[in-house]
Amino acid sequence: MSERKPVTVPALRARKSGGPRITMLTAYDASMAAALSAGGVDCLLVGDSLGMVVQGSSSTVPVTVADIAYHTRAVARAAGPALVIADLPYLSYATLPQALDSAQQLMQAGAQMVKLEGGGWTTPIVAALAERDVPVCAHLGLTPQSVHKFGGFRVQGRDAAAAERIRVEGLALAEAGAEMVVLECVPSALARQLTAELPIPTIGIGAGPDCDGQVLVCYDFLGMSSGVRPRFVKNFLSGLDSVQAAAAAYCAAVRDGSFPGPEHGYA
Repeated sequence: MSERKPVTVPALRARKSGGPRITMLTAYDASMAAALSAGGVDCLLVGDSLGMVVQGSSSTVPVTVADIAYHTRAVARAAGPALVIADLPYLSYATLPQALDSAQQLMQAGAQMVKLEGGGWTTPIVAALAERDVPVCAHLGLTPQSVHKFGGFRVQGRDAAAAERIRVEGLALAEAGAEMVVLECVPSALARQLTAELPIPTIGIGAGPDCDGQVLVCYDFLGMSSGVRPRFVKNFLSGLDSVQAAAAAYCAAVRDGSFPGPEHGYA
């Protein structure tokens, strides 16, 4: 079998008009990155979710740029052909100078794209980063950095006004130069509409089966979730004997459309 080609930003963008669905999993260390990449995962996200699943915090808010940079360096060393995406953590992109400094640190740590949460006020930040050739992944719906404003981890976009706001923000972010957008915990019908309307790939998590790709937290997809397991999670390690095999099963299920199923989404 021929060696897998490196995943690039233009190659991901081209998936919008055809090709297999995009597969993404979080990774926070070199060993996990190597196993997931060997399993065929397209993108490794160094998520600020590490604040909860690695550091034990109750939210992602305490995570710093230094935290993300440290884990990005570890992941990048073992990512192989997978594309490395790093989260810009809480308030690290509140102003343009902050965003540029934070993005510089993460890209120099080995990220090939940065991800930031929210729409509206983030649109000019995305435009400025894109203008400076920093690839950006946007993130709409349930944005975990806003957990205190939301009053918890809740599905977003269920009423007409909220759904329209997410739709308008998605279109603006794409126009500003975002390369992809994560849609988290939004109704499946809204994610289907956004995927049809947006010119950039959509990556779903709790957003139904119709997105251009999917992402899960690596510990969730390995059945290591603590507490109540979110509806959108599936244990891909069950019945298998390695993380690499679980990653390969996840990639196959996303690409053939068997994951996520209707039971993994929200109305």
